[in-house]
Amino acid sequence: MNRAAVIALTALAPVSWGTTYAVTTELLPPDRPLFTGLMRALPAGLLLLAVARVLPRGAWWWKAGVLGALNIGAFFPLLFLAAYRLPGGVAAVVGSVGPLLVAGLATVLLSERPTTRTLLSAIAAALGVSLVVLRAGAGFDLVGVAAGLASSASMSAGVVLTKRWGRPEGVGPLALTGWQLTAGGLLIAPVAFLVEGAPPALDGRGAAGYLYLAVANTAIAYWLWFRGIERLTATSATLLGPLSPITAAVLGWAALGEALTPVQLLGMAVAFGATLVGQTGAAKPAPPAPPVLRQDPAKTPVRTG
Repeated sequence: MNRAAVIALTALAPVSWGTTYAVTTELLPPDRPLFTGLMRALPAGLLLLAVARVLPRGAWWWKAGVLGALNIGAFFPLLFLAAYRLPGGVAAVVGSVGPLLVAGLATVLLSERPTTRTLLSAIAAALGVSLVVLRAGAGFDLVGVAAGLASSASMSAGVVLTKRWGRPEGVGPLALTGWQLTAGGLLIAPVAFLVEGAPPALDGRGAAGYLYLAVANTAIAYWLWFRGIERLTATSATLLGPLSPITAAVLGWAALGEALTPVQLLGMAVAFGATLVGQTGAAKPAPPAPPVLRQDPAKTPVRTG
């Protein structure tokens, strides 16, 4: 598969995540962000485990736990906290620093030296996102800003470590995605029940919303995302992130009747342009780690069923 096809498939993940707001507000019970995060992660992870039928072994138990915590278990609650504490789209702007964080971590951990074009693209993308989502009078809350930065740092570290560790021999990206989603969901579960209490009663709309979030928005989207990270540089993959707020804004206009101002349209053009330029200016990805040729029974993934 050529690079353009890989980028296009990977881009479907942030595009899918851009539908989360519309689905949440239109179909799901209100004020249950942690339960929503749990319903996104754990059922999707269990579904992928059932399909892949591969469990981690050896060091991959803790590696999967770390990646699941960074990409899912810590990221979701921190993201929701930032969204609730930062009105007017400020949370999205704080989160848009992710490509810059990834560029810094990738330099240290992956020896991927970002080009000037990549750094300028990341800055332009953050500026474009701010034009799309910021509103006049948007407030800044220190706890919210800290949560937003922490969520961005968590996901950035998860992206870089996913790239650094790769995956064990004989294990595909589907199984690796299932490990992470399951681990992340298990971390979110006790927090969700302690903070929000028992699960809410669901009608048909709510069940359909959670089904969409678990299957399309999470299981398939994260599989495409981690698959793309494996084939692209860490910074290049993260620079696809601005497609999420762009999708959310377009969907809000097309499906929810929200108006788009000229400033928002300019921001979309800037963010989308920066995303495209970032794909041409990314550093050359480090060569993948060589496969392990010796089969060690103690480290061979276990197939269930």
